[in-house]
Amino acid sequence: MEEIKVKLGSIGAVKEFVALTNSYPFDIDLVSGRYAVDAKSIMGIFSLDLSKALTLVVHADGAESEPFLEMAAKYAAK
Repeated sequence: MEEIKVKLGSIGAVKEFVALTNSYPFDIDLVSGRYAVDAKSIMGIFSLDLSKALTLVVHADGAESEPFLEMAAKYAAK
């Protein structure tokens, strides 16, 4: 399991992010406080407070998740 902080600041970023997550077979969640949603669900993501950084939780091992994490790095919270 891998975790990084991400920031989805626009509707376009959310759409791109959902398309990215849906291209991988393993489970991916977004966590905001006590709420966790499926990162492959655009409706779930819009139910979170997008003004804050979110925790991206990838449920896969290092070798399997590495290509995804490289692509997701563009959403990393700064």
